[in-house]
Amino acid sequence: MCLGIPGRIVSIDDVAKKLATVDVGGVRRRVNIACIVSDDHPVASCVGDWVLIHVGFAMSRIDEAQAAETLKILTELGEAQAELEAMRLSAA
Repeated sequence: MCLGIPGRIVSIDDVAKKLATVDVGGVRRRVNIACIVSDDHPVASCVGDWVLIHVGFAMSRIDEAQAAETLKILTELGEAQAELEAMRLSAA
């Protein structure tokens, strides 16, 4: 099963490589944001964006309400805890 988990971009780490730090439930991780940038939405404007993250890539932008609802559902399913634990282990 593929799982996209919501996170919020908190900083841009490398504009040229399109890398940003994303906060996912208190866990911070570097992700590639190339899939969500465009001429109308450049890298620098991504701080504060809510995104769906899958295997180290921000796949799409979502609004805060969508992020909250998705996290609620994932938590209810128990998926969020497993994903967060995997992220913690891989970040160590």
